[in-house]
Amino acid sequence: MQVNLTVNNELKSFVCEPGEYLLDTLRKYNYLSVRRGCDNTSCGVCTVLLDGKPVPSCSVLTASVANRSITTVEGIQGEAEKLGLYFGEEGADQCGFCNPSLALTVYAMKKELYEPTQEEIKEYLVGNLCRCTGYIAQERAIKKYMGDKS
Repeated sequence: MQVNLTVNNELKSFVCEPGEYLLDTLRKYNYLSVRRGCDNTSCGVCTVLLDGKPVPSCSVLTASVANRSITTVEGIQGEAEKLGLYFGEEGADQCGFCNPSLALTVYAMKKELYEPTQEEIKEYLVGNLCRCTGYIAQERAIKKYMGDKS
């Protein structure tokens, strides 16, 4: 079946199977920043933005999001680079496997929440696992990014 999606602000047409997940469709069409992790929505590394909201692409059928907007980390490159600088300054960047999905989630949070508390940040990020860190350095970097008005 053919499905039209807007990916990173570009209208695209994809061929997919009726039961195919968005994760598989995106990877098949070389959106490789969308990573495969647990395949059961527990880790968050497959996160994309669907109409601006973070969703685990391993649980979304491609056909169910026809004519909607998908954002991968390539669609927010400047913001992802800015967040990456804060991660580097705080020593939060280790293997980098979770960075694309984390950057998307943090970007969505910045657009949705004004001056979030530490608890609100933790709650918003609950679906993103990082197996390398204890989250403390990431939290410091995210707070700095959230305060960046540039």
